[in-house]
Amino acid sequence: MAEKILEVDKIDTYYGLSHILFGISLEVKKGEAVALLGRNGAGKTTTLKSIMGIVPPRSGSLKFRGDNILGLRPHVIARKGLGYVPEDRRIFPFLTLQENLEVAQKNIKGGWTIDKVFKLFPPLKMLQNSKGRHLSGGEQQMLTIARTLVGNPELILMDEPSEGLAPVVIDDLTEQMLQLKKEGITMLVSEQNLSLATAICDRAYIIENGQIRYQGSLDELQENEAVMKNYLAV
Repeated sequence: MAEKILEVDKIDTYYGLSHILFGISLEVKKGEAVALLGRNGAGKTTTLKSIMGIVPPRSGSLKFRGDNILGLRPHVIARKGLGYVPEDRRIFPFLTLQENLEVAQKNIKGGWTIDKVFKLFPPLKMLQNSKGRHLSGGEQQMLTIARTLVGNPELILMDEPSEGLAPVVIDDLTEQMLQLKKEGITMLVSEQNLSLATAICDRAYIIENGQIRYQGSLDELQENEAVMKNYLAV
């Protein structure tokens, strides 16, 4: 049985005085791809930021590989092996694509190198001397994922990877994420695009108004019309 790499237990998160997450619990096992689904404003991004320490929960428990990470700074959590692909990408606009990758790389024997991510994302190799600000949205998204990979994390949190991308770009992204899954990369993916989540992920959690409303396999979810209609507007 696969080990639990991430355990989130009853976390409550606030923005100032506003209570955003209410007792969120979820888990991710090694090698899994898990979807966090929900409408805009449901709490998906806040959940990932809470795990990453960007918006620290005020209560509950957060464990990564069995170690308590609640209250740790984001850079400390990242060093422990947790990667983060933010929705707004946050690439360095005035650095070249190659330099964006070099800044993030963490060399591990047998791990992800810049050459290896160029094989996963062939367009990036041709753009390696282009400044970040000259890349298209799809190219920036590939770079953001590649940048996270060269840090060689054990778990990647992806926040809305398909947001704002054209359908043909989403199709390519789906194939690339499937390849990551075959490589054994563990992922927690916040996403509104159900078809992308269904193609990649093993299980799903649905969040609505800061609470988990459903958990189960993607197959079970697709057969549950009431849940799909109530929480995903499908």
